Amino acid sequence: MKLPVIKHLTQFIEDNDEDFVIETIETLEALTEVPSLKDEELDVIGELISNMYGAIEVNKMVKEGTPKKDALNSFMKRVMGSIDT
Repeated sequence: MKLPVIKHLTQFIEDNDEDFVIETIETLEALTEVPSLKDEELDVIGELISNMYGAIEVNKMVKEGTPKKDALNSFMKRVMGSIDT
């Protein structure tokens, strides 16, 4: 996951609507079923999906009252903590 991408997607959700990102996730998930995709292509799609889910999670925290910067930092700390474990 990349913080700049999640930050950009979070801004996109604020400016537009979360539904756009959810529908994009569904589209990308459907694409992963194409049998001719290479592992590298699946990795890229997976990274995009992860960043989009991250942005949705950050947006949820912001809606609950967490300042955006704190929500982004908190989310990334959770991600890094789960990687270290």
